[in-house]
Amino acid sequence: MMARFRWYSGDDMFSQLERMQREMDRLLSSVRPGLAGLASAVQRPDVYPPINLYKDEEGFIVRAEVPGVDPKAIDLEVTGDTLTLRGERTAPGIPEGASYHRRERDFGRFRRSLTLPEMVDSTKVSAACHDGVLEIRLPHSEQAKRRHIAVKAQ
Repeated sequence: MMARFRWYSGDDMFSQLERMQREMDRLLSSVRPGLAGLASAVQRPDVYPPINLYKDEEGFIVRAEVPGVDPKAIDLEVTGDTLTLRGERTAPGIPEGASYHRRERDFGRFRRSLTLPEMVDSTKVSAACHDGVLEIRLPHSEQAKRRHIAVKAQ
């Protein structure tokens, strides 16, 4: 089905754009319930949880936003140079007889893997969750640590 739109100037043009947004919202919600509102909101790619990774003298630090996720429901795994984060964010119940007018927060299982720039010591990895932010500390492996090498004179 192909839609045809007539473009107008001024207020008519904005009402046309709003109508197009409503139509996109309707189409998206018919494909996947809960997607209504996406056409009228700026969205990032479907990547959850969002992660920041940085390096300091001791190793790598990963910070992941996991609001509403029980820390006990998070599973971390380090294999070689890959960190895998798994978990589940459960949907809060809504009162009986209530219905959504807008639903933008996703719920369900998630899995996120990232390749680290260097090997880490998987036996010393630690993690803590505070205020919905998971912080994972991944110390450098002994092979990856910087060493000062003395040069001998002959």
